[in-house]
Amino acid sequence: MDHPVTPQDHQEVSFELELEEPGILRLTWPRGARIKESDAQRAMDKVNELCGTNRHPMIVDMATTDDVTRGARSVFAKPCQASRIALWGSSPVDRVIANFFLGIMKPPCPTKFFTSETEALEWLVEA
Repeated sequence: MDHPVTPQDHQEVSFELELEEPGILRLTWPRGARIKESDAQRAMDKVNELCGTNRHPMIVDMATTDDVTRGARSVFAKPCQASRIALWGSSPVDRVIANFFLGIMKPPCPTKFFTSETEALEWLVEA
């Protein structure tokens, strides 16, 4: 049975990051994740480590994310080795989170929200 994460929980949120063919990074957050600043920083550090001196487009699977804190959003607004970022979600909550990020924060590279994984991947490789 799933238990909601409470503010008292200080555990790190796990994530998956892979460099797939044809050179697209895929960042996947777990179901119900509340992404905090430290989680976002770990993810971006891993992106930079995986890319080295190269830049790659990245798809972020946020379809089951519950919340992204202000601190996490500020980390995501910093430049990293991602050349373009496609935010992929499916629910109205995903769209609100993405639109808030895109409207309030200035993304460090071209960033767009998609409800279709196929369209997101096509946009990433068209650059």
